Amino acid sequence: MKFLRRSDQNSGSVDVDGAEAQRAPEPPRVGGHTAGKGRPTPKRRDAEAGRRRPAAPPPRTQREASKLARQNRPAKEERRAAAAERRAGMDAGDDRYLLPRDRGPVKAYLRDIVDSRPHLIGLFMPLAVVVLISVVLPVVQLQQYITLFCLIALVVMIGEGAFLAYTSTNKARAKFPDATVSMLGTGWYCFTRASQIRKLRVPKPRVQRGASV
Repeated sequence: MKFLRRSDQNSGSVDVDGAEAQRAPEPPRVGGHTAGKGRPTPKRRDAEAGRRRPAAPPPRTQREASKLARQNRPAKEERRAAAAERRAGMDAGDDRYLLPRDRGPVKAYLRDIVDSRPHLIGLFMPLAVVVLISVVLPVVQLQQYITLFCLIALVVMIGEGAFLAYTSTNKARAKFPDATVSMLGTGWYCFTRASQIRKLRVPKPRVQRGASV
């Protein structure tokens, strides 16, 4: 009887083993990870090192440098938008977009002084055009009159420029006592500003003619 019971137990164990054999085998675990993944999870520094690419060699010729610059150049729409933004900032007097010679509150105040009234220096560019026309014309008498007129106007402009430099320097020194305001630099800056046509001045005038500055 014991023999038979042993055989029954063995047969039962065989049946259990057969049922377990029919089940899907679990993937073995290697190093705490399933073998179905095929490899353990890489470390962060290893993954970043794998994503890194070797740097491209520098251009060896001017042609290669020009080609690389064209490839890295932004799109035409982006360049136009950036140029329009820069132009608008310069017209508004934003120091982020202005040239170094136009930056600072002192230069802004000098521009207001020049823009607050008309100047004979503003006729400098039209006068230069008149001189060029007189050279082309073959009338000698007309050339003499134009030359005399231009000399007189030039002397008057020089006198007005000196007066403008003197008054602008004194006003700027009184308004900004801690700033260094030189007579020569202020005079040249005001002269170049006043010699330009008002509509073409950059930055745009922010005061009207006749305003008290």
